[in-house]
Amino acid sequence: MSENRIEQLDNVILSPDKNSVVIIDQTLLPNRLAYTNLSRADDLYEAIVKLRVRGAPAIGIFAGFASYVLAKQIHTEDYEEFSQAFYRNTRYLNSARPTAVNLNWALCRMDGVVRDNAQKPVSEILQRLEKECLAIREEDIVMCTAISENGLKMLKDGDGILTHCNAGPLATSRYGTAIGPILMGQERGLHFKVFADETRPLLQGARLTAFELQKAGVDVTLICDNMASIVMKNGWVRACFVGCDRVAANGDTANKIGTSGVAILARHYGIPFYVLGPTSTIDMECTTGDDIEIELRAPEEIREKFYVEPKALPEVKCYNPAFDVTDHSLITAIITEKGICYPPYSESLRLLFD
Repeated sequence: MSENRIEQLDNVILSPDKNSVVIIDQTLLPNRLAYTNLSRADDLYEAIVKLRVRGAPAIGIFAGFASYVLAKQIHTEDYEEFSQAFYRNTRYLNSARPTAVNLNWALCRMDGVVRDNAQKPVSEILQRLEKECLAIREEDIVMCTAISENGLKMLKDGDGILTHCNAGPLATSRYGTAIGPILMGQERGLHFKVFADETRPLLQGARLTAFELQKAGVDVTLICDNMASIVMKNGWVRACFVGCDRVAANGDTANKIGTSGVAILARHYGIPFYVLGPTSTIDMECTTGDDIEIELRAPEEIREKFYVEPKALPEVKCYNPAFDVTDHSLITAIITEKGICYPPYSESLRLLFD
Protein backbone atom coordinates (compact mmCIF):
# COMPACT_ATOMS: atom_id res chain seq x y z
CA MET A 1 0.00 0.00 0.00
CA SER A 2 1.44 3.38 -1.01
CA GLU A 3 1.88 6.03 1.63
CA ASN A 4 1.31 9.77 1.53
CA ARG A 5 3.35 11.03 4.47
CA ILE A 6 1.68 13.62 6.68
CA GLU A 7 3.86 16.54 7.72
CA GLN A 8 4.17 16.63 11.49
CA LEU A 9 5.53 19.55 13.49
CA ASP A 10 8.35 19.26 16.03
CA ASN A 11 6.59 20.49 19.14
CA VAL A 12 9.38 19.93 21.73
CA ILE A 13 13.04 20.08 20.73
CA LEU A 14 16.41 21.17 22.05
CA SER A 15 17.59 24.45 20.54
CA PRO A 16 20.53 24.30 18.08
CA ASP A 17 22.88 25.79 20.70
CA LYS A 18 21.48 23.35 23.31
CA ASN A 19 20.90 26.15 25.79
CA SER A 20 17.10 26.21 25.71
CA VAL A 21 14.02 24.10 25.03
CA VAL A 22 11.95 25.11 22.00
CA ILE A 23 8.23 24.38 22.15
CA ILE A 24 5.09 25.10 20.20
CA ASP A 25 3.05 27.14 22.66
CA GLN A 26 -0.14 25.08 22.68
CA THR A 27 -2.09 27.77 24.53
CA LEU A 28 -2.03 29.86 21.33
CA LEU A 29 -3.42 27.19 19.01
CA PRO A 30 -5.33 26.93 16.75
CA ASN A 31 -5.21 30.61 15.80
CA ARG A 32 -1.48 31.13 16.13
CA LEU A 33 1.39 28.70 15.57
CA ALA A 34 4.24 30.15 17.62
CA TYR A 35 7.50 28.73 18.90
CA THR A 36 8.92 29.73 22.29
CA ASN A 37 12.46 29.33 23.62
CA LEU A 38 12.67 28.55 27.33
CA SER A 39 15.78 28.38 29.49
CA ARG A 40 14.96 29.85 32.93
CA ALA A 41 13.77 27.44 35.61
CA ASP A 42 10.64 29.47 36.35
CA ASP A 43 9.71 29.64 32.67
CA LEU A 44 10.23 25.90 32.20
CA TYR A 45 8.09 25.18 35.26
CA GLU A 46 5.40 27.63 34.12
CA ALA A 47 5.25 26.03 30.67
CA ILE A 48 4.15 22.75 32.27
CA VAL A 49 1.71 24.31 34.75
CA LYS A 50 0.11 26.59 32.14
CA LEU A 51 -0.13 23.77 29.57
CA ARG A 52 2.10 25.48 27.04
CA VAL A 53 3.49 21.99 26.73
CA ARG A 54 1.08 19.15 27.55
CA GLY A 55 0.38 15.50 26.86
CA ALA A 56 2.08 12.84 28.96
CA PRO A 57 4.80 11.80 26.46
CA ALA A 58 5.53 15.41 25.45
CA ILE A 59 5.85 16.40 29.10
CA GLY A 60 8.38 13.61 29.56
CA ILE A 61 10.40 14.77 26.56
CA PHE A 62 10.21 18.36 27.76
CA ALA A 63 11.30 17.36 31.28
CA GLY A 64 14.41 15.63 29.94
CA PHE A 65 15.39 18.64 27.88
CA ALA A 66 14.59 21.07 30.72
CA SER A 67 16.69 19.06 33.15
CA TYR A 68 19.66 19.16 30.78
CA VAL A 69 19.31 22.88 30.00
CA LEU A 70 19.23 23.73 33.71
CA ALA A 71 22.18 21.41 34.41
CA LYS A 72 24.29 23.39 31.95
CA GLN A 73 23.63 26.48 34.05
CA ILE A 74 25.24 24.96 37.17
CA HIS A 75 28.75 26.39 36.97
CA THR A 76 30.91 24.16 39.12
CA GLU A 77 33.27 21.22 38.69
CA ASP A 78 32.55 19.92 42.19
CA TYR A 79 30.28 16.87 41.98
CA GLU A 80 28.55 17.38 45.33
CA GLU A 81 27.75 21.00 44.58
CA PHE A 82 26.60 20.10 41.07
CA SER A 83 24.42 17.16 42.13
CA GLN A 84 22.70 19.08 44.94
CA ALA A 85 21.78 21.91 42.56
CA PHE A 86 20.71 19.38 39.94
CA TYR A 87 18.39 17.54 42.34
CA ARG A 88 16.86 20.85 43.48
CA ASN A 89 15.93 21.52 39.86
CA THR A 90 14.44 18.04 39.61
CA ARG A 91 12.24 18.53 42.66
CA TYR A 92 11.09 21.91 41.36
CA LEU A 93 10.15 20.65 37.89
CA ASN A 94 8.56 17.50 39.31
CA SER A 95 6.15 19.56 41.41
CA ALA A 96 4.59 21.18 38.34
CA ARG A 97 1.91 18.52 37.70
CA PRO A 98 1.24 15.51 39.94
CA THR A 99 -0.91 13.22 37.81
CA ALA A 100 1.12 12.57 34.64
CA VAL A 101 3.67 9.88 35.45
CA ASN A 102 5.94 10.73 32.50
CA LEU A 103 7.16 13.91 34.18
CA ASN A 104 8.56 11.99 37.14
CA TRP A 105 9.66 9.09 34.91
CA ALA A 106 11.83 11.30 32.68
CA LEU A 107 13.30 13.27 35.58
CA CYS A 108 14.20 10.01 37.35
CA ARG A 109 16.08 8.92 34.24
CA MET A 110 18.04 12.16 34.25
CA ASP A 111 18.68 11.85 37.99
CA GLY A 112 20.00 8.35 37.39
CA VAL A 113 22.63 9.67 35.00
CA VAL A 114 23.95 12.04 37.66
CA ARG A 115 23.78 9.44 40.42
CA ASP A 116 25.44 6.67 38.40
CA ASN A 117 28.36 8.82 37.27
CA ALA A 118 29.47 10.33 40.56
CA GLN A 119 33.12 9.54 39.83
CA LYS A 120 33.06 11.26 36.44
CA PRO A 121 33.97 14.93 35.77
CA VAL A 122 30.95 17.26 35.62
CA SER A 123 31.73 17.98 31.96
CA GLU A 124 31.33 14.29 31.14
CA ILE A 125 28.11 14.07 33.19
CA LEU A 126 26.70 16.91 31.10
CA GLN A 127 27.55 15.00 27.91
CA ARG A 128 25.74 11.95 29.26
CA LEU A 129 22.74 14.05 30.29
CA GLU A 130 22.51 15.41 26.76
CA LYS A 131 22.63 11.89 25.35
CA GLU A 132 19.91 10.75 27.77
CA CYS A 133 17.44 13.55 27.05
CA LEU A 134 17.84 13.05 23.31
CA ALA A 135 17.32 9.31 23.80
CA ILE A 136 14.02 9.96 25.61
CA ARG A 137 12.72 11.79 22.54
CA GLU A 138 14.03 9.24 20.03
CA GLU A 139 12.54 6.40 22.05
CA ASP A 140 9.19 8.20 22.07
CA ILE A 141 9.23 8.45 18.27
CA VAL A 142 9.77 4.69 18.05
CA MET A 143 7.10 4.06 20.72
CA CYS A 144 4.48 6.24 19.06
CA THR A 145 5.06 4.56 15.72
CA ALA A 146 4.63 1.12 17.31
CA ILE A 147 1.52 2.20 19.26
CA SER A 148 0.03 3.57 16.05
CA GLU A 149 0.71 0.28 14.24
CA ASN A 150 -0.92 -1.72 17.05
CA GLY A 151 -3.90 0.62 17.27
CA LEU A 152 -4.46 0.51 13.54
CA LYS A 153 -5.14 -3.24 13.86
CA MET A 154 -8.38 -2.32 15.64
CA LEU A 155 -9.71 -0.23 12.74
CA LYS A 156 -10.97 -0.71 9.21
CA ASP A 157 -11.53 1.71 6.36
CA GLY A 158 -14.54 3.96 6.89
CA ASP A 159 -14.77 3.51 10.67
CA GLY A 160 -16.22 6.23 12.87
CA ILE A 161 -14.02 7.05 15.87
CA LEU A 162 -14.69 9.20 18.92
CA THR A 163 -11.76 10.95 20.62
CA HIS A 164 -11.44 12.92 23.84
CA CYS A 165 -8.85 15.56 24.70
CA ASN A 166 -5.65 15.49 22.62
CA ALA A 167 -3.34 12.53 22.16
CA GLY A 168 -1.83 13.40 18.79
CA PRO A 169 1.57 14.68 17.63
CA LEU A 170 1.28 17.81 19.78
CA ALA A 171 1.11 15.60 22.88
CA THR A 172 4.00 13.35 21.84
CA SER A 173 6.88 13.27 19.37
CA ARG A 174 5.34 11.75 16.22
CA TYR A 175 1.87 10.50 15.26
CA GLY A 176 0.61 10.52 18.83
CA THR A 177 -0.94 7.73 20.86
CA ALA A 178 -4.74 7.72 20.50
CA ILE A 179 -4.60 9.85 17.33
CA GLY A 180 -1.61 7.95 15.93
CA PRO A 181 -3.55 5.11 14.28
CA ILE A 182 -5.83 7.63 12.58
CA LEU A 183 -2.92 9.58 11.09
CA MET A 184 -1.05 6.43 10.12
CA GLY A 185 -4.18 5.06 8.47
CA GLN A 186 -4.64 8.34 6.60
CA GLU A 187 -1.08 8.04 5.25
CA ARG A 188 -1.89 4.54 4.01
CA GLY A 189 -5.02 5.55 2.16
CA LEU A 190 -7.61 4.64 4.79
CA HIS A 191 -10.41 7.05 5.56
CA PHE A 192 -11.96 7.48 8.99
CA LYS A 193 -14.72 9.72 10.30
CA VAL A 194 -13.60 11.23 13.58
CA PHE A 195 -15.82 12.89 16.16
CA ALA A 196 -13.63 15.01 18.43
CA ASP A 197 -14.98 15.96 21.85
CA GLU A 198 -14.18 19.63 22.49
CA THR A 199 -12.99 18.65 26.02
CA ARG A 200 -14.12 21.28 28.50
CA PRO A 201 -12.90 23.41 30.16
CA LEU A 202 -9.58 23.80 28.30
CA LEU A 203 -10.87 22.68 24.89
CA GLN A 204 -7.90 20.51 23.92
CA GLY A 205 -10.13 18.56 21.55
CA ALA A 206 -11.29 21.70 19.78
CA ARG A 207 -8.03 23.63 19.81
CA LEU A 208 -5.57 20.79 19.24
CA THR A 209 -7.09 17.49 18.06
CA ALA A 210 -9.40 19.10 15.50
CA PHE A 211 -6.46 21.28 14.40
CA GLU A 212 -4.17 18.27 13.88
CA LEU A 213 -6.75 16.17 12.07
CA GLN A 214 -7.99 18.97 9.83
CA LYS A 215 -4.42 19.82 8.80
CA ALA A 216 -3.80 16.13 8.03
CA GLY A 217 -6.86 15.92 5.79
CA VAL A 218 -8.84 13.63 8.11
CA ASP A 219 -12.65 13.86 8.07
CA VAL A 220 -13.15 15.39 11.54
CA THR A 221 -16.32 16.72 13.16
CA LEU A 222 -16.06 18.73 16.37
CA ILE A 223 -18.72 18.06 19.00
CA CYS A 224 -19.40 19.34 22.50
CA ASP A 225 -18.63 16.80 25.22
CA ASN A 226 -22.33 16.36 26.00
CA MET A 227 -23.02 15.31 22.41
CA ALA A 228 -21.03 12.07 22.64
CA SER A 229 -24.11 10.07 23.58
CA ILE A 230 -26.17 11.05 20.56
CA VAL A 231 -23.44 10.33 18.00
CA MET A 232 -23.00 6.92 19.61
CA LYS A 233 -26.74 6.28 19.60
CA ASN A 234 -26.88 7.29 15.93
CA GLY A 235 -24.45 4.48 15.12
CA TRP A 236 -21.73 6.84 13.89
CA VAL A 237 -19.02 5.58 16.26
CA ARG A 238 -17.41 2.17 15.98
CA ALA A 239 -14.61 2.76 18.50
CA CYS A 240 -13.43 5.23 21.14
CA PHE A 241 -9.71 6.01 21.18
CA VAL A 242 -8.25 7.92 24.16
CA GLY A 243 -4.80 8.51 25.58
CA CYS A 244 -3.66 8.17 29.18
CA ASP A 245 -1.65 10.11 31.75
CA ARG A 246 -1.23 7.26 34.22
CA VAL A 247 -2.25 3.60 34.20
CA ALA A 248 -2.46 1.73 37.50
CA ALA A 249 -1.35 -1.88 37.85
CA ASN A 250 -4.96 -3.11 37.68
CA GLY A 251 -5.69 -1.16 34.47
CA ASP A 252 -7.52 1.80 36.03
CA THR A 253 -6.55 4.75 33.86
CA ALA A 254 -6.25 8.47 34.58
CA ASN A 255 -6.88 10.68 31.59
CA LYS A 256 -8.31 14.12 30.88
CA ILE A 257 -11.50 14.92 32.76
CA GLY A 258 -14.53 13.52 30.96
CA THR A 259 -12.83 10.34 29.75
CA SER A 260 -14.62 8.11 32.26
CA GLY A 261 -17.97 9.47 31.04
CA VAL A 262 -17.08 8.51 27.48
CA ALA A 263 -16.19 5.00 28.68
CA ILE A 264 -19.52 4.63 30.49
CA LEU A 265 -21.43 5.72 27.37
CA ALA A 266 -19.40 3.38 25.19
CA ARG A 267 -20.24 0.46 27.46
CA HIS A 268 -23.96 1.36 27.29
CA TYR A 269 -23.93 1.43 23.49
CA GLY A 270 -21.68 -1.62 23.09
CA ILE A 271 -18.78 0.32 21.56
CA PRO A 272 -15.15 -0.76 22.16
CA PHE A 273 -13.20 1.66 24.35
CA TYR A 274 -9.44 1.65 23.77
CA VAL A 275 -6.71 3.33 25.83
CA LEU A 276 -3.46 4.00 23.98
CA GLY A 277 -0.17 4.97 25.59
CA PRO A 278 3.49 4.07 26.06
CA THR A 279 4.61 1.67 28.77
CA SER A 280 6.29 4.65 30.49
CA THR A 281 2.76 5.75 31.43
CA ILE A 282 2.06 2.48 33.26
CA ASP A 283 2.81 2.77 36.97
CA MET A 284 3.11 -0.74 38.39
CA GLU A 285 3.77 0.77 41.83
CA CYS A 286 0.28 2.30 41.74
CA THR A 287 -2.13 -0.46 42.73
CA THR A 288 -5.46 1.03 41.60
CA GLY A 289 -6.92 4.28 40.35
CA ASP A 290 -7.72 5.24 43.94
CA ASP A 291 -3.98 5.75 44.45
CA ILE A 292 -3.66 8.30 41.63
CA GLU A 293 -3.43 11.91 42.78
CA ILE A 294 -5.84 14.05 40.76
CA GLU A 295 -4.66 17.56 39.94
CA LEU A 296 -7.09 20.35 40.82
CA ARG A 297 -6.86 23.48 38.72
CA ALA A 298 -7.98 27.09 39.06
CA PRO A 299 -11.74 27.86 39.05
CA GLU A 300 -11.12 30.62 36.50
CA GLU A 301 -10.70 27.95 33.82
CA ILE A 302 -14.40 27.14 34.22
CA ARG A 303 -15.80 30.59 34.92
CA GLU A 304 -14.03 32.80 32.42
CA LYS A 305 -11.30 31.22 30.28
CA PHE A 306 -11.97 31.75 26.55
CA TYR A 307 -14.96 34.02 27.31
CA VAL A 308 -15.10 37.77 26.71
CA GLU A 309 -17.01 38.06 29.99
CA PRO A 310 -17.25 35.56 32.89
CA LYS A 311 -20.07 33.03 32.57
CA ALA A 312 -20.58 32.62 36.31
CA LEU A 313 -20.62 35.02 39.25
CA PRO A 314 -17.22 35.36 40.95
CA GLU A 315 -18.60 34.04 44.24
CA VAL A 316 -19.85 30.79 42.64
CA LYS A 317 -17.74 27.86 43.79
CA CYS A 318 -16.06 25.72 41.13
CA TYR A 319 -14.69 22.18 41.23
CA ASN A 320 -12.10 21.76 38.49
CA PRO A 321 -10.28 18.40 38.46
CA ALA A 322 -7.94 18.07 35.48
CA PHE A 323 -8.35 14.30 35.24
CA ASP A 324 -10.68 11.47 36.12
CA VAL A 325 -10.08 7.74 36.43
CA THR A 326 -11.71 5.22 34.11
CA ASP A 327 -12.33 1.91 35.82
CA HIS A 328 -10.49 -1.00 34.21
CA SER A 329 -13.78 -2.87 33.77
CA LEU A 330 -14.83 -0.30 31.13
CA ILE A 331 -11.66 -0.63 29.02
CA THR A 332 -11.70 -3.04 26.06
CA ALA A 333 -7.93 -3.04 25.60
CA ILE A 334 -4.83 -1.04 26.53
CA ILE A 335 -2.63 -0.54 23.48
CA THR A 336 1.11 0.01 24.01
CA GLU A 337 4.26 -0.07 21.91
CA LYS A 338 4.99 -3.56 23.26
CA GLY A 339 1.62 -5.02 22.41
CA ILE A 340 -2.10 -5.01 23.13
CA CYS A 341 -3.20 -5.85 26.67
CA TYR A 342 -6.59 -7.37 27.46
CA PRO A 343 -8.28 -8.10 30.80
CA PRO A 344 -7.31 -9.13 33.36
CA TYR A 345 -4.95 -6.16 33.28
CA SER A 346 -3.26 -7.07 36.55
CA GLU A 347 -1.75 -9.96 34.57
CA SER A 348 -1.38 -8.60 31.04
CA LEU A 349 0.25 -5.32 32.10
CA ARG A 350 2.77 -7.15 34.27
CA LEU A 351 3.81 -9.30 31.31
CA LEU A 352 4.92 -6.15 29.47
CA PHE A 353 7.73 -5.73 31.99
CA ASP A 354 8.86 -9.36 32.28
